[in-house]
Amino acid sequence: MLILVILVGGCSQSNDENSEQSEGSEEIEFKLAENQPDDNPVTIGMEKFSDLVEEKSDGNISIDVYSNAQLGEEEENVDQVQSGELDMARVNSVPVADIVGELSVFTLPYIFLDQENKYKVLDGEVGEEVTESFEDHDLVNLGYLEAGSRNFYTTDKPIKSVEDMKGMKIRVQPSEISSKMVELLGGTPTPMDYGEVFTSLQTGVIDGAENDYVSFETSGHYDEAKNYTLDGHLDPPALLIVNKDTFEELSEEQQDIIQEAADEAIEFEIAEMNEAQKEAEEKVKDEGVEVYDVDVQEFQDAVEPIYEDFSEYEDLIDKTREEQE
Repeated sequence: MLILVILVGGCSQSNDENSEQSEGSEEIEFKLAENQPDDNPVTIGMEKFSDLVEEKSDGNISIDVYSNAQLGEEEENVDQVQSGELDMARVNSVPVADIVGELSVFTLPYIFLDQENKYKVLDGEVGEEVTESFEDHDLVNLGYLEAGSRNFYTTDKPIKSVEDMKGMKIRVQPSEISSKMVELLGGTPTPMDYGEVFTSLQTGVIDGAENDYVSFETSGHYDEAKNYTLDGHLDPPALLIVNKDTFEELSEEQQDIIQEAADEAIEFEIAEMNEAQKEAEEKVKDEGVEVYDVDVQEFQDAVEPIYEDFSEYEDLIDKTREEQE
């Protein structure tokens, strides 16, 4: 009887240990939405993030990146991540700002002096304060990526001054700030999904759009819009967001792995994006695009009233400007 009890107890302990080992090595799979094509630096950055997570977790966590808007456009992806329908997404901050109001500060026209000053803000106390506010909306922000400085581009008439924008139909991201900005500049904002822009430029539904050099080039928009105006009106960061419940269900070690991988991937993506911006600029110029410098102060003065609409975030706006002094 004694021998039988010992044998049964040993088997039970062995089964418990195997169960714990099996549970600890359980593989976790996540889906990450990306609306840009495979050769865009942000997509390359997300693939790097996926590889780093797999490496750091010894293959126990895998992240499948769905590029080319396979899982929908950015606005849809933000809603999907917030509801938990989707695990993760790389999105521009503009559509997220409609949910996380504090983030709208980073999407205001001409809020950043240059890229160096932008990351001084984003990687500092202001950026951390805004990141913390995501959790109130069932989201986790893993960090700020580089999305490039946005400029106007048009099919026929170039924009050389604010006066030239009068009556122009300009595609903007579906956001209050972008629409108000174009209105203040005298144009007609035309919100639409990114995937509709090329055909709309081609058919004359819109007179122009606005984006950074890389998106302008990789989207093929430069084939239809041969005028590019360097006003740098918006420089909002991109984001890597996760559903809050999904993230909190992970162990602390797993959370650390994902955050560490995100930090490394973001540093990689910023360098890739800066290099790609230079290459895209040269390519579109070689393809016949005319690039115009303008008096940026004239544009800044025209959109200044937009700041009055965000008086509730006056403190964040002041802190953002102070960190760049």
